[in-house]
Amino acid sequence: MPPPTPRAGSTSRVRAAGGVIHRPGPQGLEVALVHRPRYDDWTFPKGKLTEGETDEEGALREVLEETGLRCRLGPFLGSRRYRDRHGRDKIVRYWRMTPEDGTFQASDEVDQLEWLPISQALKRLTYPRDRGLLRSVEREADQSTNL
Repeated sequence: MPPPTPRAGSTSRVRAAGGVIHRPGPQGLEVALVHRPRYDDWTFPKGKLTEGETDEEGALREVLEETGLRCRLGPFLGSRRYRDRHGRDKIVRYWRMTPEDGTFQASDEVDQLEWLPISQALKRLTYPRDRGLLRSVEREADQSTNL
């Protein structure tokens, strides 16, 4: 379990959070990927934290906003750090999540959601950092049947 996170607004770097949503599928574990038309990319749902929000709160909120899925927060998966398109230092913290209810509806921010087996998701993801995150989930899935 990661240490408690500070609230947003306490640092100059861009803080964001998101989730790798998974469910059982006919070919094994499936994960949800979102397509963002603004960037024409396939990625995991994530977004910037709002003032006073913890990483965990932000991850659940962003996943709900981008996918329409209300999820249960699972284990912390790690962080990805990179320069955003404005050259700012950005750190995104991710959690494994399982959907509890909800329905996807396209928006200006996210126009598609696809559930894919891990092998197909690895090919569809746009960013190498996302593929690395998914490989860690794949390793966990190989080691445990309790996902």
